[in-house]
Parts: sequence; structure tokens; C-alpha cells
Amino acid sequence: MELINPFAEAYAQRFTSPENDLLKQVSEDTFRHHPKHHMLSGHVQGKFLSFLSTMLQPKYVLEIGSFTGYSALCLAEGLTPDGALHTLELREDDAATAKQNFSKSERDRQIHLHIGNAREIIPRLPYAWDLVFIDADKTSYIDYYELAVPRLSSRGIIIADNMLFHGEVLEQPMSGKNAKAIHAFNEHVQADPRTEQVFLTIRDGIQLIKKKTE
Repeated sequence: MELINPFAEAYAQRFTSPENDLLKQVSEDTFRHHPKHHMLSGHVQGKFLSFLSTMLQPKYVLEIGSFTGYSALCLAEGLTPDGALHTLELREDDAATAKQNFSKSERDRQIHLHIGNAREIIPRLPYAWDLVFIDADKTSYIDYYELAVPRLSSRGIIIADNMLFHGEVLEQPMSGKNAKAIHAFNEHVQADPRTEQVFLTIRDGIQLIKKKTE
């Protein structure tokens, strides 16, 4: 099921502030060379991520799923001068590409790339996260969420991507394993008494999640 109207997407891009030169290069290179280029956050969603980051001014950012580095570069834009972004990638080829892209950024020294299994890496990172972006294997979203929530700062936000999973969560019956995993994640978050959330229909669906105010 195709949910993104290409005319609406083009219109949104037209009236969204342009990408900087590095992001434009990363986007063009990914679309030109990567067989799964559709996984890139892209212009409008990338600007949304950078907006949230610059408004929140996070000290510590966790990204689960680096891909070619586009979203990390967007999330790093709001880092405090002493802040750090830790991005995790399982695939070595994508991690190598992301690392090369990070090296061209003024924020390079603040971006720390970890290669391997996120379930093993996250518990070893001793930070209170001000911003978390989950955009990796869909069947593990609940695990990533449960690892992130206890370490979320009081003002922290979790951003979970692909909440509509190409419209497959709307199909009846729901058949794909990834769609079922995303639907289970959405139900899990909704039932969690620790947090509250808002579901946005940006691109492939985004959830913003934060701890409930005492």
C-alpha cells in the first residue's frame, strides 16, 4: 500500500529549507550507489530531525541504525558543545560509508560510530539520553525501546521511525513479519504507563515518545 503521495512529497520538499551541501551529497551518493536507498531519511524527515535536535539541544544522542549517516548528521546539529552522538550500525559496509560521511562534518569529533549488535552495545553506554532515534530492524523495536526508556533523561525524547511500515500495518489481515512487529511495538508503547506518545504521519510514520510528567 503506497501512502506517500509523490506530489505532496515534492510540494513539502519545495517548501522545506534546503539540505546543506554535505547532506545533499550523502543523499545523492546513497541514491546513486546503495540498493536500499529508500531507507534514507531524506530531505523533509531529515529537516524534522534536525529541528527537534536544535530545539532540544541534547547533550547525549543515541541512534539505533546508522545506515549511510544522513540521519545522524541531522541529529547532531543541535548537540551541545560538550555533547556526543552515539550511532549504532550492524552492517559493516554501511558503517564504513557512514564513517566516511561523518569525517566531512564539522561535528565529526562528536559522532561516535559503533559497529555490532545494538542489544549488546547499548547497555555499555553510560549516558542519560536526551534524544533517541530508533530506525533499525523492526522485529527488535520493543527491545530497543526497553533498553532506552530507563536511561531516558527527564526531558528526553524517543523518535521511532517506520510506524506505518509502508502501509502494511493498515492491511487486514496483517501478514508481513515487520508490519506485525511494528504493530506490536505501537501497542506496547501505548500500554506503557511510564510514557506518553504522539503518532505523526510524516513519511512512513513517526512516533514521538517521552516520559510522563510527574
